[in-house]
Amino acid sequence: MPALRPDPAAYTPHPLHAGDRVWPETNCYVDLWIEALHARGLEPLAMLGFTVAQDFEGDQFTFFKPPLEDLETLYGLRVQELAIYDSVEAHVVEQLERRPEGLVLVEVDGFHLPDTRGTSYGVTHVKTTVGIAELDPAARRMAYFHNAGFFALDGADYDRLFAAAGGPLFPYVEFVKPGAAPLTGGALVAASLELMRRHLARRPAGNPVAAYRAAFPRHLDSLLSRPMAYFHLNAFNVLRQLGANFELLGAHVRWLDGPADAVEACATIAEGAKALQFQLARAVARKKPVDPTETFDRLERAHDTALGALTRRYG
Repeated sequence: MPALRPDPAAYTPHPLHAGDRVWPETNCYVDLWIEALHARGLEPLAMLGFTVAQDFEGDQFTFFKPPLEDLETLYGLRVQELAIYDSVEAHVVEQLERRPEGLVLVEVDGFHLPDTRGTSYGVTHVKTTVGIAELDPAARRMAYFHNAGFFALDGADYDRLFAAAGGPLFPYVEFVKPGAAPLTGGALVAASLELMRRHLARRPAGNPVAAYRAAFPRHLDSLLSRPMAYFHLNAFNVLRQLGANFELLGAHVRWLDGPADAVEACATIAEGAKALQFQLARAVARKKPVDPTETFDRLERAHDTALGALTRRYG
C-alpha cells in the first residue's frame, strides 16, 4: 500500500462532505475516517451500518463512531492505542517512518487548528481528533485529516499545537496498521450487509427519539436558563448527532440499494433535527419556550419507519 500523501491544496473531500448535505460535518472521528478512507481510494459508505444502533443516552444521542473491528473487516485496517511516554512528535514520527501508508490519530485542542478558523481557532478550547499523515519536526510542519478535509499547518501553529499536546497529561493516541487487503466489489457489499445485520441486532429496544422527547422539557429548561454558548454545546451533542447519524445511515442504505422508505425516513430525521435545532436557537435567543410537537411527531414516525424497514429487510 503506497504512502498516504495527498496534497492539502488540491484535496477534494468525499461527497458525504459536500456543501449541499443537510449536515456537511458529523463529528470529528467519523468525518476523519470518511476522508482517510476516501484518500486511500476506499469507499467509506460501506462502513456506516453501525449508525442503526444509535440511542438516546439521557443527556445526548450516542456519539457514533465506526467500530474498530468493522474497519478491519472491511478495509484490513487495524487500529490500536499508541502509548505515549516520550514527546507526541517522537512517537508520531516513529510510526509514520515505520508505516508511511499508516496514520496516527491524536486528540488535540481545536484552539490551535487553523482549519477551524471562524469556529474554535484562537477562540475556544475544544477537544478534537486529527489523523496525522505527515509530520516534519525540523520544518515544523504537519499534514492531517480533520473534519471534512485534509490540511497542513506549520510555524507558530505547529509550535502551539505540540506544546499543548505535551502535557501535563498526554493525549489519547491511536495508530493505524494496514493488514489484510481491503475488500472490494461484491465481497465488500456482502461484508457490509452482514455488519448491518449485526448492528441491527443491537439496536435500541425503544424509539430513541421518543426518549429524547420525554426528556425535552428538562433540556429546554436548562437551555433557557443558560447562555447561548451552552446551546451550541447541547446542539452539537444532541440534535447534530441525531441528524448527522441518520443522514449517514440514509446514504449507507442507498449504497446498499436498500429499502427506499428507509432512505426517505432517514432524510426526514436529518432535516427534522436541523429544523428543531433552528427552532431551539431562536427560543434560546429570545428566552421564550417552544412547542415542537409536530416536529417530534415526524421524527418519531420516521425513526419507526426507517428501523422497521431495515429490520424487515436485513434483521
